[in-house]
Amino acid sequence: MTTSSASRAAGKPAQPVALSRLLDQVAQALQAIRAGQSGTGLLQAVPAALRPGVQALLFQVLRNLGRAQALRAQLAPKAPAPRVDALLCTALALAWNEAQAPYAPFTLVNQAVEAAKRGPAARQAGFINACLRRFLRERDALVALTDADPQARWNHPRWWIERLQREYPAQWQQILEANNAHAPMALRVHARKSTPAQYLSALQAVHLEATVFGAHGVQLAKPQPVDALPGFAEGVVSVQDGAAQLAAPLLLHGLDLSRPLQVLDACAAPGGKTAHLLELGGEALQVTALEVDAQRAERIHHTLARVGAQAKVLVADAGQPAQWWQQANGGQKFDAILLDAPCTASGIVRRHPDVRWLRRESDVAQLAAIQTQLLDTLWPLVQPGGRLLYCTCSVFKAEGDAQVKAFLARNTDATHQPSPGHLIPGTTPIRDALPDNGAGDHDGFFYALFTKAL
Repeated sequence: MTTSSASRAAGKPAQPVALSRLLDQVAQALQAIRAGQSGTGLLQAVPAALRPGVQALLFQVLRNLGRAQALRAQLAPKAPAPRVDALLCTALALAWNEAQAPYAPFTLVNQAVEAAKRGPAARQAGFINACLRRFLRERDALVALTDADPQARWNHPRWWIERLQREYPAQWQQILEANNAHAPMALRVHARKSTPAQYLSALQAVHLEATVFGAHGVQLAKPQPVDALPGFAEGVVSVQDGAAQLAAPLLLHGLDLSRPLQVLDACAAPGGKTAHLLELGGEALQVTALEVDAQRAERIHHTLARVGAQAKVLVADAGQPAQWWQQANGGQKFDAILLDAPCTASGIVRRHPDVRWLRRESDVAQLAAIQTQLLDTLWPLVQPGGRLLYCTCSVFKAEGDAQVKAFLARNTDATHQPSPGHLIPGTTPIRDALPDNGAGDHDGFFYALFTKAL
């Protein structure tokens, strides 16, 4: 049995037994995601030897799940048991488009049936075999029957597609196409340790291709393990998407760094933006980093230690300042606050393809309410003449433009400063975004900078 060159290049096991085991792991993960579990946590639980192959296959399944579900409905109109359905959809998502299939479709079908025989779906192995063999015989006709289904065409929930059509009538297709693509690997060069041009030379010395973007960014031609990156352990570079690299410069631009400044990173984990603030501001900044989850707060410590920076890291809820304000800086107001608020993560779907299937439409309003509460809680903690940068990794207007309009209506002492607004994923500028889209091939983000009247 042979495999494609793509599967060999990705390091996927070529043996049939190994592939059936991978497909079983992927189907388990898909079933858990459908039950509401995060793909990130599920992958961490996969045995280390299998994890790269499982992640590669799972991400492809999630990027093609709308099509797979439509095909399964054609093959079996009555939904089978969750485990059986997950295995069927796993095979269909990987095999429906032969040009993109990581293995030959007949190989995927054979090994999916083998996985069924060896797992808890063994009693349904014959049913799975019959469905998938029919798919192989009638693939073109079955695919054509699903082409008119928006969820199959765009591989997003119908409500998500319809929301983007309303909010971005000219760009909704671009956003969905970007979401289904592979995200590039972007790096942030430590401003006090190197420059993008210097780091490009270091990459060339180890035969890694890359391009420079923005003030501190480098984008790799192909993703690499961080251990392969020159200077990563020493903090010369950090992995950070181009859109996220805009936060620290936006917050610090124009501030007087000749005197100590009190800065709050309100929702800081895993610490990338905290580190970037300290890389740019240096000793002038006295940064407090908040994170409500203790385990995630530990990641901030690790991030800062690697780049050689220090901040006051507190495990606390940014929305409850009575719990932490005195400890942060003696109850004094802040010169600058970065609020990277909890959101739907609708802008980072290409990095986390499970998000589209985990979210419900009601989540948008619920998260927008949390964002409103955080804005209203933190704004009084800004010094007169100080500033607050609000950002989300979302493309939905309820978490961006609508928040800005409502915030300004509630706070007459706030002025909306020039800032990117909505950055849609990919490379094309939109409306009042930065002229060159600011960050190359970036994730979807939203930025709004407010200053407080003296």
